[in-house]
Amino acid sequence: MARFGIRVPARSASVCSLLALSITATAWADEAPPVQELVISAQHLRETRENLQPQVGATTYSLTEEAILNQPGGADIPLNQTLLQVPGVSQDSFGQIHLRNDHANIQYRIDGVILPEGISGFGQSLSSRFASSLNVITGSLPAQYGLNTTGIVDIQTKSGAFKTGGSVGVYGGSNGWIEPSIDYAATSGNFNYYVSGDYVRDDLGIENPTSASHPLHDTTKQAHFFGLIEDYIDSDNKISAIVGAFQGSFQIPVNPGQTPQFQYLNQTAFDSGRLNENQIESSDYGVLSYLHAGNKSDFQISAFERYSRLSFSPDGIGDLMFYGLAQTALRQDMSEGVQLDATYRLTDSHTVRYGGEILAERALANTVSGVFPCSVSDCSAVGTAPISIFDKGAKTGLSYSGYLQDEWKLTPTVTINYGLRYDILHAYTDAQQVSPRVNTVWKPDQDTAFHLGYSRYFTPPALEFISGQTVAKYAFTTGYPGGYTPDSPPQNSPILPERSHYFDVGVQRTVLPGLQLGLDAYAKIAHDLIDEGQFGAPIILAVFNYSRANVLGAEFTASYNRDNWSIYSNLSTGREKATQVVSQQFNFTPDDLDYIAHHYIFTDHNQWVSISSGVSYDLSGVKLNADLLYGTGLRQSVNFPNDSTVAPYLQVNLGATHRFEDVAGHPVEIGVNLVNLTDRDYLLRSGSGVGVFAPQYGPRRAAYGSLRWFF
Repeated sequence: MARFGIRVPARSASVCSLLALSITATAWADEAPPVQELVISAQHLRETRENLQPQVGATTYSLTEEAILNQPGGADIPLNQTLLQVPGVSQDSFGQIHLRNDHANIQYRIDGVILPEGISGFGQSLSSRFASSLNVITGSLPAQYGLNTTGIVDIQTKSGAFKTGGSVGVYGGSNGWIEPSIDYAATSGNFNYYVSGDYVRDDLGIENPTSASHPLHDTTKQAHFFGLIEDYIDSDNKISAIVGAFQGSFQIPVNPGQTPQFQYLNQTAFDSGRLNENQIESSDYGVLSYLHAGNKSDFQISAFERYSRLSFSPDGIGDLMFYGLAQTALRQDMSEGVQLDATYRLTDSHTVRYGGEILAERALANTVSGVFPCSVSDCSAVGTAPISIFDKGAKTGLSYSGYLQDEWKLTPTVTINYGLRYDILHAYTDAQQVSPRVNTVWKPDQDTAFHLGYSRYFTPPALEFISGQTVAKYAFTTGYPGGYTPDSPPQNSPILPERSHYFDVGVQRTVLPGLQLGLDAYAKIAHDLIDEGQFGAPIILAVFNYSRANVLGAEFTASYNRDNWSIYSNLSTGREKATQVVSQQFNFTPDDLDYIAHHYIFTDHNQWVSISSGVSYDLSGVKLNADLLYGTGLRQSVNFPNDSTVAPYLQVNLGATHRFEDVAGHPVEIGVNLVNLTDRDYLLRSGSGVGVFAPQYGPRRAAYGSLRWFF
């Protein structure tokens, strides 16, 4: 399974992207090699891209294309499930992942170019299918990485410059899963391109709120498109363009046997197993880049844009009877910007890097809320005829960032990367910060690398999740925040950017041929820690701040790649605690606010221990693979906010693939994949905890098969 190793120092490798259509598939046929001159230029410019964005002192976990394909399910499984194999990553409901116990704060890049954060719910707008490699960069980051700083997921795309051909395939099985896919790469003169696409339909679109093997009302239909095209002007210059699109519809699964809390006109009963809530999501993005390689100086300048949309449709009667609120919600977000990364080789021992980003974003939120009127301010007397409340808001956010850093080879074995970053934010609040960064790497021999680093971080809140809701509009209705009255309203302080100090130290050593071990420890001290939660039936996250927080953790990694074996194992432990909610307080009850103001609590996405392991073995052309996930469980509330955890879980997955090299003149690959071998039901969320609205269970046992034809 050729998995990870901590690469310190490491430089991110990324060729500029291509055009593509994400209808799926993977790998391609062994065709005649592309024109040799194009391959040489492509390799030269790939190395230039690597040098533009070094990872000196950062902790980098790498997945090769082979590692992605060797996991059970290969490139057919969603990107978030692939990332669960990375140390420090834990799973959550709605397809969310957490890195080092932070809620989100992950920045995605394609070939080194920032992809602005869009509105996301359940769908995965990106895919490992079009990745030739995937790097997860975390820890103490160099100055060029900013805004979202818990981790950088950098996807290097496949390219017709290195491999041509294509495939069509189908993946499917349990839960009505059917997923046809296609991809293709080719060259024409100085041009090369890559396209891929897939369509998914299944009956397990969102985690089941019950432990049943088959959820009710949980069908999803999704389509992905990815494309990249590159024009090699000459051996030192290249223009590339990327386009991508995602469209998904999701039924919200139901939990039978619930009791209505309100009466709708003369109706007093409602079967919760017949609730009909639905969500539709879409995301489109594009990137245009120019890369230049010079004798002393290299640079890449890119323009990017992303549009995302999310709409939630309630059950007009059912939601009112169960929650006292039936909210039709629409969110839209448009982001666009420019990114520059440049390198100047000052001397043999000093490499100066500089650049920055300008990002503009426009977020819109519209809601129509059905609520019951209350005849008294505390809603102890509720009417039965609903009324509608209309609310909308829009906001434009601007951010400007610049950085300057120097990679100084102090001695043949010691490298120091130091620099400054400056960020300016104009959105729901105006803020700015100068952020120093310094990282040191010592390589006493070719098999050992130590790193030590400090980074100051500045993280803006996600503009697309700030609704700007007017709380006062809901006075004397069941939509008013619980525990408050119009005479004693809740606070609604503005969202703040997060500011933190980050420390990281680690070591990696090759102890035997093919065997690498790594150990990394980190600490984070944060002010105005950003967190997110679901505080109502619409599955749209809301942002808020804790005044102070601290994070501690450690990661151990081991990987072995030799002969027919590929093995990895990761153990991560850590915790995140925070106190005092200082924004969007109306989402919390007065009792919870008071408790959190006087205590450090675990954040709801905190998991004390996470383990991921996997093995792949090539048995006479049949690739056998297995992986497992273990977690001690996310937080839940029993007596106080987030004072307990759900039960620990263990999930084991198996897979096998075999490639027939000549079936009617073309290679054909067949595969099988078994998810949750033991069929153990386990909770991801219990339905309690800060910002947790409903229970969600992990997947039950499921079997899938795949067939691919290469051309």
